[in-house]
Amino acid sequence: AYPASGASATLKRLNEDFVVTELPLQRPSGEGEHIWLEIEKNGANTPFVAQRLAEAAGVQDVDVGYAGLKDRHAITRQWFSIHLPKGETPDLTRLEHPEFTVLSQSRHARKLRPGDLQGNRFRIVLRDVTGERDAIEANLQAVASRGAPNYFGAQRFGHGGGNVEQGRAMLAREIRVRNPKMKGLYLSAVRSFVFNEVLALRIRKGLWGGTLPGDVMDEAGRPTGPLWGRGRVSATDQAQALENGVAERHATVCGGMEYAGLDQERRALVASPADLSWEWPQADRLVLAFSLPAGTYATSVLNEILRTTEPDRHPENESAAVG
Repeated sequence: AYPASGASATLKRLNEDFVVTELPLQRPSGEGEHIWLEIEKNGANTPFVAQRLAEAAGVQDVDVGYAGLKDRHAITRQWFSIHLPKGETPDLTRLEHPEFTVLSQSRHARKLRPGDLQGNRFRIVLRDVTGERDAIEANLQAVASRGAPNYFGAQRFGHGGGNVEQGRAMLAREIRVRNPKMKGLYLSAVRSFVFNEVLALRIRKGLWGGTLPGDVMDEAGRPTGPLWGRGRVSATDQAQALENGVAERHATVCGGMEYAGLDQERRALVASPADLSWEWPQADRLVLAFSLPAGTYATSVLNEILRTTEPDRHPENESAAVG
């Protein structure tokens, strides 16, 4: 959305370079059938921690809930819930594991489900920064005042974007996916891909920061893009024509998503980082801090400031988690 700064940096060289703190919708009340745990993890993905908790509590994996997936190569704080309505309550704060620590434990009346969070607070250390500081600062100021494109991040699409290709093949009936979890993952990937295509087209047309006749606005007054599914596109006029044009270019996946039973939804085209601040502790090191609403990607914000690369890691050991 903004002029390329020509700068680059290394992201996540160390786990402590990417610190994420979940902002919960509510705190546990102290009573109820579920145990809520605040956990700090370091080098583990969210499903892995959930499995270890299920084992420690003697329950099935399905009895453990969490609000969002968090990056593996990071230090993150997030909440988990365990359904334990009867019997003696185990003290899971005593659980010892090299990759996570249980910080607190309390009871609550309901299970944590995906999306049950306000958002996340980030502290990100970028190392080996090269490029003109003035250009980086200009883009930081632009993002602080006008926001960033609300792209779904690369994590959404799997290693090398493979989830999109698998989803396209599934919807074209070239492959059959029996696992409900994998089917949902592929549907989510292609749906996110179509949204990103709409957003990218608007930026190429010079519409960043502006509106089109017929745009659907969210509660904050920001234009939205489609999360494809059944039903008519709620945008009208020029916005509808643009969105339908993208859908026609990807007719197989859009038609397949409708057939799969997904309903039309909307997502803001603009991500607005709250309390964005930055400092330069060294000439080649930049430290950023900001908060984002649930479902918004920190990497999409970083992409508007400079180009980042991560250390090479073996794909088979990678988490599919979202930041």
